[in-house]
Amino acid sequence: MKILLAAFKQETSSFNPARTPYDMFDVLFGDELLALRGSNTETAGALDIFAERADIDLVPIYSASSVSGGPVADADLNKLMEELLTGIRNNAPADGMLMVFHGAMAGETEVDPEGHVLTEIRNILGDVPIVTTFDLHGIITDRLIAQSDIMVPFHTYPHIDMYETGQRGARNLLALLNGNVKPTVAHIPLPMLVRGDELITKTGRFGQAIRWCQEIENSEGGLGSGVYIGNPFTDVPDLRSNVIVFTDNDLERAHREAKRIAQYMWDNRDHFTAPLTAIPDAIRLAEETRGLTVFSDAADATSSGASGDSNAILKGLFEHNYQGRALLPIVDPLAVEAAFNAGVGATITIPIGGAIDKARFSPLECEVYVQLLTDGAYITGTGTSGHAGNTAVLQAGTYSIMATTHPVSIMDRKVFEARGLDPRDFDLVVCKSPNGFRVHFEEIAARIVPVDAPGSTSANLKSLPYTECQRPIFPLDDGVQPPREIDG
Repeated sequence: MKILLAAFKQETSSFNPARTPYDMFDVLFGDELLALRGSNTETAGALDIFAERADIDLVPIYSASSVSGGPVADADLNKLMEELLTGIRNNAPADGMLMVFHGAMAGETEVDPEGHVLTEIRNILGDVPIVTTFDLHGIITDRLIAQSDIMVPFHTYPHIDMYETGQRGARNLLALLNGNVKPTVAHIPLPMLVRGDELITKTGRFGQAIRWCQEIENSEGGLGSGVYIGNPFTDVPDLRSNVIVFTDNDLERAHREAKRIAQYMWDNRDHFTAPLTAIPDAIRLAEETRGLTVFSDAADATSSGASGDSNAILKGLFEHNYQGRALLPIVDPLAVEAAFNAGVGATITIPIGGAIDKARFSPLECEVYVQLLTDGAYITGTGTSGHAGNTAVLQAGTYSIMATTHPVSIMDRKVFEARGLDPRDFDLVVCKSPNGFRVHFEEIAARIVPVDAPGSTSANLKSLPYTECQRPIFPLDDGVQPPREIDG
């Protein structure tokens, strides 16, 4: 059996003024995808499952994956989509395909790139099994459901099950190809956007909904089940939460299971909001804490698509005269360029921050010592390559500032450690991530504080300028009514 494998992934924040260009994507063609073996990625999980079968002719097609950011520039998005589709055309016909998506990509004008390419893939391959995988933050449109035989989402937040998700997707595709299953699907859209610690699947209320999804998948007749909570910063018409259940030739069960999960999510919607701490109060908490305090700056989370150039917390530390050792990341290509021009060992006064999202942040003049200069390349905790571009470690008193040219996801400790910065050596570390960092920092942190700061990915959703998502929607509006499939 000839199986095609491809990936197409980026998460967009519509409120980030910067565009995501083509060169921010790691693009792999053909057998280059095999280099992902051994990584914690969906592609790696699928590769290992397919390798178990001698009767499979696996054809890796294409992989384009980028750190989260602003909308993908139109010309670059068109190039990415055409590269993917050309690879599929050149290798058609096929018996089936596994397509790996994130699900929350958006272009400047194309609001559903995944739906567009999947529809084109279906037109190319015809009526053959196509299984898709998604981040649970994916934004699910009707055509994604219509063109997927089975959809398989992550089951963890923070995300740690990428490899396993690829395995689940591959096994479902093999079941389809073997003629063992006949998928039936139930879909309940929920007019709600969610944030906060209760979404942590290990400890929060959201975990119960996901455990039900896992029980469905592990039961006889269960295929794919998930709660797609969407990325609340991708302001497109289909932004919302979705419960989607695939069963084997049992539509009644699919509807029953989806209704139970959707009802639970709706009943708990008030818990899926994020309590935040003002910057001055957060700094006082850090001063009172023995051991490492981690500030979650979700508002400028590069892992969610923000620009990464917020200096709001840095300003707060200076204003409060914080005396501890602090480690802060910031995206500032101008500051990096100035540091490279000055060289290691130089002391310079330069503006820090506000280089990209200028409407939200203004530069802060700082005297800094240039401690380290690097090319910004490193290996992430998932085993994939990270590319921060030229990077400078700048020392401003007791504050270490990791300034990068390009945004990178601030989740695992590798991004700091690659620059000789061990978070355990600091009193305070800023992670520009809402919750993904917890897996890597909880074991070393004495306290974690979600900070209320400005930014294009603020967990205070009412602070964001939505114009495209359908209204009313919780929590942006009052009196939002539930879908007809569930009770109020």
